Amino acid sequence: MKKLAVGLIVAAILLGGLMAWKSSALSEEKYSHAGQLRHVVLFKFKDGTSKADIEKVEKAFAALPKKIPQIAGFEWGTDCSTENLSQGFTHCFILTFKSEKDRDAYLPHPEHRAFAKMVGPYLDKVLVIDYIVRE
Repeated sequence: MKKLAVGLIVAAILLGGLMAWKSSALSEEKYSHAGQLRHVVLFKFKDGTSKADIEKVEKAFAALPKKIPQIAGFEWGTDCSTENLSQGFTHCFILTFKSEKDRDAYLPHPEHRAFAKMVGPYLDKVLVIDYIVRE
């Protein structure tokens, strides 16, 4: 009986180790983003733009993924670099599209056009760069 109990304990330890190893191996698998299109948008607001107006722009941009199905991913943030090379651009928005076709559908989309019209009066400069992800 003692040998059976010891055997079961050893089997449980081995099985637990195997499950932990398999879980670890799966979490280390690399997800490929190659081929996706990134649409990078930088905003430099006009001097004197109020904090409330900037927040209105942030919220409106962040709402676009729920309104435009071609947007596969969205993230944004504000400049926190210590290099002082931002040239006054404070906001970066990165949209991900699965293809150029999806980006091309986004650009003339009525919700995107309405956003561009709304944000226009607050902006001094806009910089947009699109690229296809290579790994």
